[in-house]
Amino acid sequence: MQTQPDPITTPITADLVRGAVELEYTGRGVLPHRLPAWARAQCGDGQVAMAEAQPSGVRLAFRTRATTVELDVLATKRVYVGAPARPDGLYDLVVDGRLAGQSSAPGGNTLTLDMATGSATTTPGTVGTVRFADLPAGPKDVEIWLPHNETAELVGLRADAPVEPAQDRGRPVWLHHGSSISQGSDAASPSTTWPALAASLAGVELVNLGLGGSALLDPFTARTLRDTPADLISLKLGINLVNTDLMRLRAFTPAVHGFLDTVREGHPSVPLLVVSPILCPIHEETPGPSLPDLGALGEGRLRFRAAGDPAERASGKLTLGVIRDELAAIVAQRAAEDPNLHYLDGRELYGEADAVELPLPDALHPDAATHRRIGGRFARLAFDGTKGFPGPVA
Repeated sequence: MQTQPDPITTPITADLVRGAVELEYTGRGVLPHRLPAWARAQCGDGQVAMAEAQPSGVRLAFRTRATTVELDVLATKRVYVGAPARPDGLYDLVVDGRLAGQSSAPGGNTLTLDMATGSATTTPGTVGTVRFADLPAGPKDVEIWLPHNETAELVGLRADAPVEPAQDRGRPVWLHHGSSISQGSDAASPSTTWPALAASLAGVELVNLGLGGSALLDPFTARTLRDTPADLISLKLGINLVNTDLMRLRAFTPAVHGFLDTVREGHPSVPLLVVSPILCPIHEETPGPSLPDLGALGEGRLRFRAAGDPAERASGKLTLGVIRDELAAIVAQRAAEDPNLHYLDGRELYGEADAVELPLPDALHPDAATHRRIGGRFARLAFDGTKGFPGPVA
């Protein structure tokens, strides 16, 4: 009678984790962060704290002969009052570069958010196990992509064969910053957010600093980008500044210059691509803020509306049209002395024809099909050999 080997527990150390800026050792496990502790200490905004701790683009990467792998995690899952229940976050198993399985973690903490009042409460939960069985026999490279939309404190890793860190394949590191759309919004799973798809198509290693609701030209984010090793950098800027109605045009232009100055302090000659917002019809010519549509919420649907007045553009309020014009002008001005700085209009990734075919379901965020489209287009447009990114994509 053949017996199953006893599972081998492997400590979760930094050499097994890719895509995180920092690991926090909690006493119970390891919590991946996408902003370092010093940056988190400079902002008390709960939205930033939630977004940066959701490990978009973060994955465990190892080589093993195991046919069964288990990961114990304490997840933190979001519930929006009055809105439909959200599905549990997915963990994607990628074997030798191909998606081979998906699973979710049972249990976990619950973060309840009331969009009408802005309140947030957390209910503690239990550790759950994500299990992948029937992996192909023999040595293989395995990645477990962590959820892009829920926090995952990593408590334990077990397998029925030894695990060792994956070898460095020498691929360029692509460092990307953007909004919830870059973090993954309503993508189907963590390895199918548009940045993850683009990275796979282009053959680069992704570090995703897409921060839902928090791409706001914050100095601590610029310094994090400055200090993070990278061979390629892209910055997708604009939509959150309209969402939050955070600044006027007078502040926006020097803030973008300052953000770019800071990034360039650490990466003076790295190819740097500035990407303007994709099409978002509610905010093309109407300023923010973006507010939940309470009528839709009362019907159990999450949808947003533009609460500004188009006439306010005259006083400097930002719309996506204003932001695109200004970003293009800033890049053109700076590129005269910075030949490695480039610009991409986000409407080339998702524009008017796309909005007819694949409208944004909640008026702000792309769905899974749109993430696939944006990822493919970014790989083709950015990695075309003309913007300093390697290319063309095969």
